Amino acid sequence: MNSAPTADDARALLVDHHRAILVTRRRDGSLQISPVTAGVDSGGRVVVSSREPAYKVKNLRRDPRSSLCVLSDEFFGPWLQIDGRAEIVSLPEAMEGLVDYYRQVAGEHPDWNDYRAAMERERRVLIRIDIERVGPAASG
Repeated sequence: MNSAPTADDARALLVDHHRAILVTRRRDGSLQISPVTAGVDSGGRVVVSSREPAYKVKNLRRDPRSSLCVLSDEFFGPWLQIDGRAEIVSLPEAMEGLVDYYRQVAGEHPDWNDYRAAMERERRVLIRIDIERVGPAASG
């Protein structure tokens, strides 16, 4: 990755590396961080699955600003920061996005009906983040 990474660089990293740290803002302005699994949707946005009652979801509903540090699977490999505004998509609208997200980060599910039922039971949401700024990026 070059010294001035682009949104396309971020998307390319997320195709193969799904581990990330999501930063949101608490009500008092302090930071809340969460380890997440991230992918990219067909619109080029970062996508993360979460539960409706999770702190990160509550924080993003109140203040959509977010930062994501995407890490390589090797941890000490390439990484970069993505900043952008998040949108929370709840069920039932989120279901097909959650299916696409799973396919991207884990492959085919052995029982899609079971997966869909689990998404409803767990009150899953899809977090979509527009990539507004990328960087810094580093390796090692």
